[in-house]
Amino acid sequence: MNFEFFIANRILKSKTATRKISRPVIRISIWAIALGIIIMILAIATGTGLRKEIRNKVIGFGGHIQILNYQPNPTLEQTPVGKSDSLYMVLKNDPRISHIQAFGKKAGILKKDDLFEGTVLKGVDSSFDWNRFAPYLKEGHLLHPLDTTRNDSLLISTALAKKLAIGLNEKVSIYFVREAPKPPLLRYFYVAGLYQTDFEEIDNTFVVGDLRHIQRLNKWSNSETGGFEVFVKDESEAPEIASNLRVMLPFELDALTSRQLNEQLFQWLDLFDINIAIILIIMIIVAIINISIALLILILERTQLIGILKALGSSNVSIRRIFLWNAFYLILRGLFWGNLIGIGACLLQQEFGLVKLDPATYYVSEVSVNLDWLNLLFLNLGTVLVCLVCLILPSYLISRISPVKAIRFD
Repeated sequence: MNFEFFIANRILKSKTATRKISRPVIRISIWAIALGIIIMILAIATGTGLRKEIRNKVIGFGGHIQILNYQPNPTLEQTPVGKSDSLYMVLKNDPRISHIQAFGKKAGILKKDDLFEGTVLKGVDSSFDWNRFAPYLKEGHLLHPLDTTRNDSLLISTALAKKLAIGLNEKVSIYFVREAPKPPLLRYFYVAGLYQTDFEEIDNTFVVGDLRHIQRLNKWSNSETGGFEVFVKDESEAPEIASNLRVMLPFELDALTSRQLNEQLFQWLDLFDINIAIILIIMIIVAIINISIALLILILERTQLIGILKALGSSNVSIRRIFLWNAFYLILRGLFWGNLIGIGACLLQQEFGLVKLDPATYYVSEVSVNLDWLNLLFLNLGTVLVCLVCLILPSYLISRISPVKAIRFD
């Protein structure tokens, strides 16, 4: 057995290992480390979870990349994009792309009895991936299949339904404005389902319907659409794929990433990384200070032992290792309780959603948790490594202790 580890183990198991002075200090240090790791786990899990949930909502409703007709000043009135076989082949042959779906948008006024609200009809066809949308459906059913005759069903948000007092299977009308002096076009729809993303810009604006309505309203052919939503296998490759597509696509088409279409939102999400980094730095500094104080007190209370070991021929390096083993044990105890409480709290939130949020501010109705076990492993290993490295300097106090004075120390 390693000599330093043997002595450190005997000190820890000794009944006099925690004396009157060191006992409360050691307990405080252990729980300070535990509290720090709890806060770090919660910060990482909730920060990355909230960011992931919001990104998923934005991407799920609009794709990683949108292919649109180039417009210097984008508006809700779209210029059609042809569903050419060559364009589909370019997209489908790229192994980095997982799914492609056509869509179109048309602004209108949703009306029910004497109530009305501005809205945007998002038209989709049989290529639409309903699996991404299904988690947000609260009542009713989806619109599939959309490959036969024109479908007069709509999906509207619970927010719009509440504003206009609309229920399932009710008949609603949408007025589509045309250039003067032409009168607005009136179309009737039936509410098939209610969805809720908690994303105010989506819930207060969009209704989802059949793409063929937009083709008919805009006098497009069946081979024309407003654009394409492209989903990629690896989200980090989306900017590179969009750049490649711009080169391959016809000159009149543009490929825009979800970040380019929602720049302000993604800049706000980037702040989460800064906040998490600040919290990690502060908590690690607190842990280092506490464990350093505990180590110094352990050294001072074991001054006689240090003198005896030096008199028996132990080197300063060997004695420092003994106390670093003690500090390592205290750090592990703090990490154990911190991980137990921190991970337990995350799992409870994941299962029961105990902590709620205001969707108008945070875009989600409850705190989202993302437990990445690899991140947790690196967090624990990093905390141990940084603390031990920073404890090397306080441990040099041992080299200042004289064996003669230490043995007589009381």
